[in-house]
Amino acid sequence: MFINNFDPVAFQIFSFEIRWYSLAYIVGILLGWFLSKKFFISDLKVREKFDDYLTYVILGLIIGGRLGYVVFYNFEFYINNLSDIFKIWQGGMSFHGGVIGIIIVSYFFAKRNSQSSFSYLDIVSFVAPIGIFFGRIANFINSELYGVETNVGWAVRFTQIDNLYRHPTQLYEAFFEGIVLFLVLLYLKNKSFSKRPGFISGIFLVFYSIFRFAIEFLRVPDEQLGYLLFNLTMGQLISIFFLIIGCYLLISKYENRQNS
Repeated sequence: MFINNFDPVAFQIFSFEIRWYSLAYIVGILLGWFLSKKFFISDLKVREKFDDYLTYVILGLIIGGRLGYVVFYNFEFYINNLSDIFKIWQGGMSFHGGVIGIIIVSYFFAKRNSQSSFSYLDIVSFVAPIGIFFGRIANFINSELYGVETNVGWAVRFTQIDNLYRHPTQLYEAFFEGIVLFLVLLYLKNKSFSKRPGFISGIFLVFYSIFRFAIEFLRVPDEQLGYLLFNLTMGQLISIFFLIIGCYLLISKYENRQNS
C-alpha cells in the first residue's frame, strides 16, 4: 500500500506557482505536436497547416474543457458565480468538454482551408492518449478523481483527502486510456482499413469510452452530483454518448468502404 502526500505545486518562482497539472498540459501538447509531425502526418497540405492548427487545438481544449466542466459537472454553482468560470487555476476541466471543443475548432479550421476535419482529428486521436496519460498522473499527484475504499495490495491513502486506502483510479486511467489506447491506435496505424478518414477517430472514441465507463465504477463520483441515472456517474453517461458516436463513425466508414 502507498501513501500519497505529493505537493500539487511542482515548483514556485517568487509568488508564482507552477503546478503539476499545468505541466501535464504543456508536456502533453508539446509531445503530441512533436510526434504528430514526426510520425502521424502523411498529407503534405495538413503538414503545412498543422502548426497553425495547433493554436486552434489549444484553444478548443482549454475553452471546451472548462465549459464542459461548468455545464456537465457544476452548472448550478457557476450560473450563480459567473466570474468563477474564468478561474481555471482553481481547477475544474472536463475531458469530454475538451474533445467537443477540439471537434468544433477542427471543423472550422478544416472548412476554412477546404480540407476534411478528420484529416486533423485522426492525428489528434493518435496522440491524445499521451496527453491523457500525463493528465491522469497529474490527477494522482493532486489527489483528485480518486477511487472508492479498498484493501487491495496496491491501494493508496491520499493524505490530503482522508485516512482511507482507495483505488488509485487515476493510475488505472493513465494505463488504459493512455498507454493501452495509444498501443491499440499504433497497432492499427498501418492497417489498410484504418486509412479511411474518421476511422481512427471512431476507434479512439470507442476504446476511450469503454475504458472510462468501466473504471468509473471504482471511482468516487463528483461530490456535487453523486450517482445519476441508473446509478451511473456523469462521466459514464457522457461516455455512453461518445461511445455511440464512435460506433457510428466506425459503422459508416466500414459501409463506405464496402460500397467503394
